Amino acid sequence: MSVRVLLVDDQHLVRAGFRVLLERSPGIEVVGEAADGEEAVARARELVPDVVLMDIRMPVLDGLAATREIALDPALGDVRVVVLTTFELDEYVFEALHAGAAGFLLKDVDPDDLRDAVEIVARGEALLAPRVTRRLIDAFVGRGGARLRPEPALDELTDREREIVGLVAEGLSNDEIAERLVISPHTAKTHVSRSMVKLGVRDRAGLVVLAYRTGLAVPRPG
Repeated sequence: MSVRVLLVDDQHLVRAGFRVLLERSPGIEVVGEAADGEEAVARARELVPDVVLMDIRMPVLDGLAATREIALDPALGDVRVVVLTTFELDEYVFEALHAGAAGFLLKDVDPDDLRDAVEIVARGEALLAPRVTRRLIDAFVGRGGARLRPEPALDELTDREREIVGLVAEGLSNDEIAERLVISPHTAKTHVSRSMVKLGVRDRAGLVVLAYRTGLAVPRPG
């Protein structure tokens, strides 16, 4: 079954370029396009795609607000939003993740990486490249945005789950976590899933945001 994608960008040429790149893959189908956030939400509700590639800076309704609306709509619970940004340090990317995005991509992404990213997110995994994620987190902290927020649900986590959430925040996959902690990938996946349920987040991106918001994960220099 093909991964169904909705393209959202206020520039027609950008949408056309992504469509061409994505449709070269037999496992991906572009089912629609939108030129602003308001149209994106409407099209998402109409088409219920697997993945939405969402630009951030758009007229009428920006991608941040549109992402939040999609993430909060129960009927779109299985729709995953990937925000698109021109720069690695786009000031809105962290907030987009907090709003419910499953990850982000740079607009100059290689074609193969773009197609891989869509398929990764469609499987329910977060798209968080450690190198770029670290720079975004550092920039967020540098703006004074990392005021710690209490999260009572953290008290429900076991010590092992706290450790694993911290590793997720570092950008590690389940396999990498398993290798680091000398446990099976299945066990790592189970801990991650249980942590999501306890913390009330929908995906790994949500774990990353919560980990930094609460101080469970601490940015490291470099």
